[in-house]
Amino acid sequence: MSAVCTSPSLSSLSLPSQVAVPPAVRRGAWQLAPGQALSLKAQGDSVLSVRQGRIWVTRDATRQQATEDLVLAPGETLRVAAGQRVVMEPWDGFGATYSWDAV
Repeated sequence: MSAVCTSPSLSSLSLPSQVAVPPAVRRGAWQLAPGQALSLKAQGDSVLSVRQGRIWVTRDATRQQATEDLVLAPGETLRVAAGQRVVMEPWDGFGATYSWDAV
């Protein structure tokens, strides 16, 4: 993972027990609990991929682009440039599963 996590705690990165996440989705991925927000800053060019659920992502503004809010669904990806910060949280009350990989 090529990011710096600016969230105060990583201990709450699991879904509630009533939400079943298939093992194939969990492998190599992280989970966002309902209502949890997480801030990541890419150390190198990276790709955020949604595996389960929907994720609301806010990208910080850059010189070339204003701040941007996006909602990503399973199978969708977002390329994050080196040094760029994103804040993300599940779009609904079910949580979400994502991966963060170097390009």
